[in-house]
Amino acid sequence: MFESFDATMLARMQFAFTVSFHIIFPAFSIGLASYLAVLEALWLWKKDEVYLELFNFWKTIFAVTFGMGVVSGIVMSYQFGTNWSVFADKAGPIIGPLMGYEVLTAFFLEAGFLGVMLFGLNRVGPRLHFFATTMVAIGTLISATWILSANSWMQTPAGFAMNGAGQFMPVDWWAIIFNPSFPYRLVHMVLAAYLTTAFVVGACGAWHLLRQTAPRRARTMFSMAMWMAAIVAPIQILAGDQHGLNTLEHQPAKVMGMEGHFESHPDGAPLVLFGIPNSAEKRIDYAIEVPKLGSLILKHDLDAPLAGLDTVPAELHPPIAVIFWSFRIMVGIGLAMLGIGLWSLWCRYRGTLDSDLWLHRAAVLMGPAGFVAVLAGWVTTEVGRQPYTVYGHLLTANSVAPIEAPAVSASLLAFIIVYFFVFGAGTFYILRLMARLPRDTMPELDEGPIRAAGVAHGPASATSHGAHHGL
Repeated sequence: MFESFDATMLARMQFAFTVSFHIIFPAFSIGLASYLAVLEALWLWKKDEVYLELFNFWKTIFAVTFGMGVVSGIVMSYQFGTNWSVFADKAGPIIGPLMGYEVLTAFFLEAGFLGVMLFGLNRVGPRLHFFATTMVAIGTLISATWILSANSWMQTPAGFAMNGAGQFMPVDWWAIIFNPSFPYRLVHMVLAAYLTTAFVVGACGAWHLLRQTAPRRARTMFSMAMWMAAIVAPIQILAGDQHGLNTLEHQPAKVMGMEGHFESHPDGAPLVLFGIPNSAEKRIDYAIEVPKLGSLILKHDLDAPLAGLDTVPAELHPPIAVIFWSFRIMVGIGLAMLGIGLWSLWCRYRGTLDSDLWLHRAAVLMGPAGFVAVLAGWVTTEVGRQPYTVYGHLLTANSVAPIEAPAVSASLLAFIIVYFFVFGAGTFYILRLMARLPRDTMPELDEGPIRAAGVAHGPASATSHGAHHGL
């Protein structure tokens, strides 16, 4: 099955496979932890039980997601020793402490308060319980901070010196942690996590609005999700633009590949909307492009010159076709999210947010969009860094462990089988939990009276009332 790949490519495929499964869970749990904190804060503030009911509903889903994220993350750590031991040896003095700080701060914080959040409301009281929920949410953000710092250092290394053994030795930890791309990538990733969660919550709310399962709770979660989409989507587009400008400064070859600029453009570069990258001929076939718009976006000047891949040695080109399309998938989904957010604002203005069936159907379809966008963004980031593991300093080919291809292919095949079974079952269980939103306990005033005023329940009326509530 993998006979045509060498050990390095198989090791890359294995890490890409495992990290793709892993990242969808933190992307969801980061946003969901903050959402739980907001729900509990609203319950304490407004004394409306619907927020507590939604908190308890999403709390269970968070627990399953958190557990799957932890398990899938452990596997990647082992791969540093099995498949990437040379990278671990050379970059370990920097990457190791950063990942250790994540465990010592974020993971311990989350683990310490998670049990209180899940089981302690009736034991510690509402205010202390809210403090525990807030600590879990902060822990997820701290975790993202350390992991993004480590990964960003691999993209834009700083604050180090090389010793005689070829190892990256820390010289300035502030420069290492707050490396040039870190602030942009942290903001971009956290906003992506919030949008991912917003569209999952929105899809769940829209699904139950369409089914009329629990209109009161469904309306609340759908409204909250659409507010998040309307507010965060445009901010994310702005953050992505700033991240792109930072990438152009520090990793120009990545941006050249993303934009499909094989040739330099001294008088303004076009924005290539679509096309088929042809790396052999170094051009974009069947290109659909807008003249000079690329320079306007990247340099904020229609006539600004932009260098192309013809200025970079061919052996240092990233895989153009992969990042060209992954970038467009990410951007396309981001624009679709913006569209849903604007649509929801229009419906909210017209008073049809709870009744626009087409908006609800669109929201259901957009439920998994955040995960796809996160995966596409990470593919763009990581594949665009090639052929380096530490950009500009350590080649991927020089980072892999001295292993044979058959050994890696066997473990990769095992991962594929086990992951699809275990995490497929976990994902199915989460979807089942989302589909089982308990029915509203109190009738809605706008649904009309269940019975005429002043008429006592007889046997027939009691039977009808029970049927109304699905008993």
